[in-house]
Amino acid sequence: MSTPPVTVRSNLFDLLPALYRLRDAQLAAGAGDEMGPLQSLLSIVEEQIAVLEENIAQLYDDLFIETCAPWVVPYIGNLIGYQQINGIASAVDSPRAEVANTIGFRRRKGTVPVFEQLARDATGWSAHAVEFFQVLATTQCVRNHLRPHNYYAPNLRSWKPREFVNTGFDHTAHKADVRRIPPTPDQGQLPGGMGRYNVQNIGIFLWSLSAYTLTEVPATAVSGNSQCFRFSTLGADMPLFHRATELPDETTTLAGPANVPDRLTRHLLCQDIRAITQKDASPVYYGPGLSLAIYSDGSLQDASRILVADLSGADGAWANFSYLSDPSNLPKLPAGANTIAIDPRLGRIAIPPPPAGKTPSISTFCCYGFNTAIGGGEYPRASTFKASPEQATIRVPGDYPNIHEALTALSGDGVVEVSNSGVYSEPAGLDVSVRANGHIELRAADGSRPTLILGETISVTGESAGQFDLNGFLITYAPPQTSSKPPAALLYSPAVSSNELTNLGITHCTFVPGWALQSNGEPEENSSGALTYTGPAVLIDNPGLAVTIAQSILGPLYLNGESTASLTDTILDAGGPTDVAIVASIDASTNAPVASGALTMNGCTVIGKVYTSLFTLVSDCIFVAALAEADVSSTPPLWNAPLWSARQQQGCVCFSYVPAGAILPRQFECVQQAPGTPAPMFYSLQYGDPAYAKLLPTTDSSIRRGADDGGEMGAYHSVLAPQREADLLTRLAEYIPVGMQYGIFYES
Repeated sequence: MSTPPVTVRSNLFDLLPALYRLRDAQLAAGAGDEMGPLQSLLSIVEEQIAVLEENIAQLYDDLFIETCAPWVVPYIGNLIGYQQINGIASAVDSPRAEVANTIGFRRRKGTVPVFEQLARDATGWSAHAVEFFQVLATTQCVRNHLRPHNYYAPNLRSWKPREFVNTGFDHTAHKADVRRIPPTPDQGQLPGGMGRYNVQNIGIFLWSLSAYTLTEVPATAVSGNSQCFRFSTLGADMPLFHRATELPDETTTLAGPANVPDRLTRHLLCQDIRAITQKDASPVYYGPGLSLAIYSDGSLQDASRILVADLSGADGAWANFSYLSDPSNLPKLPAGANTIAIDPRLGRIAIPPPPAGKTPSISTFCCYGFNTAIGGGEYPRASTFKASPEQATIRVPGDYPNIHEALTALSGDGVVEVSNSGVYSEPAGLDVSVRANGHIELRAADGSRPTLILGETISVTGESAGQFDLNGFLITYAPPQTSSKPPAALLYSPAVSSNELTNLGITHCTFVPGWALQSNGEPEENSSGALTYTGPAVLIDNPGLAVTIAQSILGPLYLNGESTASLTDTILDAGGPTDVAIVASIDASTNAPVASGALTMNGCTVIGKVYTSLFTLVSDCIFVAALAEADVSSTPPLWNAPLWSARQQQGCVCFSYVPAGAILPRQFECVQQAPGTPAPMFYSLQYGDPAYAKLLPTTDSSIRRGADDGGEMGAYHSVLAPQREADLLTRLAEYIPVGMQYGIFYES
């Protein structure tokens, strides 16, 4: 917006008659000054005139939202009836931009693309809007309002009706549903439930899970078979996701399956591969920089070599594997080229028999789904690095080929940075020794998520005032061939006289719950069905150590009674409600627990029993815990409560969900488990699922909106999903056509 020209005044002193200017110059020369008294006086007047002119020019700028002063923004917003929202998503966190967008949206008020844009901006998630009357099965008039593509019965020869049934992209005809469509999920709305398909209904479908990339990750070979691999570095099935292709602002094109982050299905990938090979369209999912790419011996595999197949079944008996092993069934490719079969639904790869004496090297670029940026990943983490720039940095690979050699070279102080998302095996574990007043940071570089496979523990010791930080790793366990006894923990700080470590930090890391996974994603089990590895993920025997855990996922925490721990935005999964999540130790002879050190917890989800000496402060947490029969059958009982604080006179637990019978200090606005009271409802409590530990939208508001700021309790409190919903409802209420109703549906 251009502003009107501003009158530039000439120098007032130059407008005076020459007689006065000469006289003033003589006075200045006599006094040895640069300006005479008259010129000095007029310069002060000119400054005030300039201020006045600038103020007048700003009055014109204040007429427009793009150029107005910050204090004017609320007044313009009030003039157009703008309603303030929480502004959680980045697209709506600027009041100036929001008021400007409101003016633009009103020009397209009532149109479906506006609903989609509002949903994307207000929530920060991908969205798709559907006018349900468009998919109603109706008897059509042959002369008026024809809809030739709206068949009453779906085309069962096509894969699309079956692929997208009951989703936001379902285009099959439906009978009218006269039930009310609720605006928010917590009012009883479930997939397939409540009203959808009616003339006055509009559905807003949201994808709250995000697709996170994994770059050049070695595929994990299936034990005993050189032709079978899995995408997951943990050797478990993992559904692949695809990234969303962003739509431009103010577009009239509605979102399609490629514009939302969702599971990469077999049909979608197959269609994309076919379009690439037949030169019908540009790649959408397969290719470098997209959502999936396969590399063999470091070379990108052309789409013509990719075969999308159903590879379900137990290891050693995958479906379609015999078909792939018969060369006569495969497409004719140039000499030396092999077909690679992919199952994106299970995250599996199969290749033809390799030449004799050659071990194939398969690596991938792929995406996995998760709710938010915790547990480590290729998302930005540089702001959480704690080492100072002056400290020496050793890079792996590069300076050293493995982590233990790099740690040895540090001599007790510095940074070891892993610069890729590869797999690093340490059969002998890692020994970290911090010198006096030193600081060692073992971290993944920003944009990387390496996997660390341990055969022994990470032992951390230090001299006086030593600090150790771990950042950005996925850590699992694989027993070495030379040892049959598992270590005491994945990370261990021993109680020895030479260990005076002061601080230990774990940030954006995952210590796999159960230590290791089976191919189906469940924790490793022995022949009797019990967990193979029952030790804690982190064991702190060192007294006086301050432990800080943030944005992480880990198994049980055993914390010395004289140490302290602070947990933020963390999932602590012991495997089940009756398993031990946090204690100091378990007495080997009696199985009685010993109270851990003082705990401070904010925004955590804990699955398992907790016994601590003191809850210093607990806020916005969910505790899923229960007593087993063995805990109460003895005399006296081994456990007095599933959530147990030895000291009730100090500390506070607020805005949290606690199990029945919890022994706690003073509570404030907590929800306690009891018959008939609300309970948290999760999509899944199995690590590895995309919606792991995520609350269902139908969870009662006392939990889903029970945090101190009106957000949800638990590890995903920082996502602020209820506030995003509230922002969307506020926006939709203004733009929805008169007489229409709307509802929100979570697709992920």
